[in-house]
Amino acid sequence: MEYGIYDILKLLGALGLFLYGMKVMSDSLLQVAGDKMRKILASMTSNRVFAVLTGFLITAVIQSSSATTLMVVSFVNAALLTLTEAIGVILGAHIGTTITAWIITILGFKVSISAIALPLVGLGVIFTFLKKENLKTWGHFIIGFAILFIGLQFLKDSVPDIKQNPEMLAFLKSFTNMGVWSYLIFLLIGTLLTVIIQSSSATMALTLIMCNEGWLPFDMAAAMVLGENIGTTITANLGAIMANYQAKRAARAHFISNTLGVLWAMILLVPFLGLINWFVTRNGGLSPFDSPTAIPVALSLFHTSFNIANTLILIGLVPIIARIVIKMVPAKEEEEFGVEMPMYLSEDALSYPETALSSIYKETQRLFEGTTFEVVAHGMNLHREDITSDMKIKELVKSSTEPLDVDIDELYYTKVKSIYSKIIEYATLAQAKLKLTKDQTKTIANLKLAARDIVEVIKNTRGMQKNVDTYMLSDNKYIKKAYNDLRRKITAILREIFETKEDKKPEKHIKTLEKLKSKARKADVMKDGTLDKLIRKELITSEMATSLANDSENVADISRNLIDVAELLYIQNDTLLDELEEENGD
Repeated sequence: MEYGIYDILKLLGALGLFLYGMKVMSDSLLQVAGDKMRKILASMTSNRVFAVLTGFLITAVIQSSSATTLMVVSFVNAALLTLTEAIGVILGAHIGTTITAWIITILGFKVSISAIALPLVGLGVIFTFLKKENLKTWGHFIIGFAILFIGLQFLKDSVPDIKQNPEMLAFLKSFTNMGVWSYLIFLLIGTLLTVIIQSSSATMALTLIMCNEGWLPFDMAAAMVLGENIGTTITANLGAIMANYQAKRAARAHFISNTLGVLWAMILLVPFLGLINWFVTRNGGLSPFDSPTAIPVALSLFHTSFNIANTLILIGLVPIIARIVIKMVPAKEEEEFGVEMPMYLSEDALSYPETALSSIYKETQRLFEGTTFEVVAHGMNLHREDITSDMKIKELVKSSTEPLDVDIDELYYTKVKSIYSKIIEYATLAQAKLKLTKDQTKTIANLKLAARDIVEVIKNTRGMQKNVDTYMLSDNKYIKKAYNDLRRKITAILREIFETKEDKKPEKHIKTLEKLKSKARKADVMKDGTLDKLIRKELITSEMATSLANDSENVADISRNLIDVAELLYIQNDTLLDELEEENGD
């Protein structure tokens, strides 16, 4: 009997059915439990053991280490996970993925699930017609589960019978008698198959079937399984291609942790397999070296033991792995794009509400702490390091009398406008594309308002820059004092915002910030009588008076907007939305 093109297409079709069932299952479980899982990930601590357990549980539930690692890469890209936490989750995912092998081994070889697969599809279809979304999703899960095992049955039927095709076994045997080279060849086969199929679970299923049918001896199958552990890392690395350097580091860590595990396992492969053989035969079980039907259980045991052992070995080396990948992917990699390009607003982060929210938050924070702080400080002819220093504000403003050569228009068009528009566009996409809770919707609304307020701050600063430069050096001591008062107000607010950002308990600053905002609003020269007094006594010219009146209002607006944004970003206060609701109510 020859194995022709039709048979190969049948095999590929069976593999496709298996993969489709796996995807439907995984997607359904992600839809049912994804929110809770992502919340656990987003609130993760730096505890490595907890990170490993989280990675294990998520992968065991959603039945896809690739989905877990892609989620991890997205979370790192959005700065929701640190590199150390990500490595811990990935190590846990390695253990979680072994559950799939056990499901296939027990249900695919020991129990005939394919016999009840069609009734399961029927049950799943009934669920999909129900009104409750959760029940519909569980219906899809049941259908995916059934399709997976239908695909597995087709895979078993599509693999050629060795008795009828002895030449295939002879072909394989030529690769199994080359000592160490045999292990390396099958390691490479496992890697390449997983890279092509993009699913270590599907490659594992193929390996188990080939072993059960007598194609592969136990030791060569074990080498293939190790290769699959390297091949599966390609998914995360592909997912990180367009991500930032932090996500690339997480993907590289995935590759390094798996590769290190494969290296030590290959060195100890013979005694390791001997230990597995002893374990399965100690109570009279069949040896995987002698009976093909005993290999699936032994191989699943090897797969699980390897990943547990590898995690126990590497969990203590997480800081070292982190240092290695930091050197492999330096942070300066992002500099070539310049500040004008968003750092966090990646398409990948739009996959989940948590990563999208974090990306918008981080991008807004970066714009606020970077360009906005620089523009306002330089617009008042002050240096950032002076504002954040311990120098008294009065002395600082008095000593800073030299105008700084800063083009706010250029900074706005090259560093602010594009980022602002991207934040608004990205936030709008997140609102349209993702299923958001009420709180998440409110947070995005706040962040859009914060971005708008940042732009207003820069425009107001630009509007008063020329007057600050002119009157700061004026011979008229009254207008000079009035403008230095305005500069002091802005400096006090910038310093308080900096201290709020640096404080571990930023909520302590909320009263001071609100007081400064109220003070700036009430200290309008037209409201407190200052301007009338200066005009009546003819201490300043009418031109000076007009400039001072406008810039006093500008300072009040800058102060309010700066503090509103700071409260949202550092204290998570909802004053922005509350104020807007009050305005609309009026």
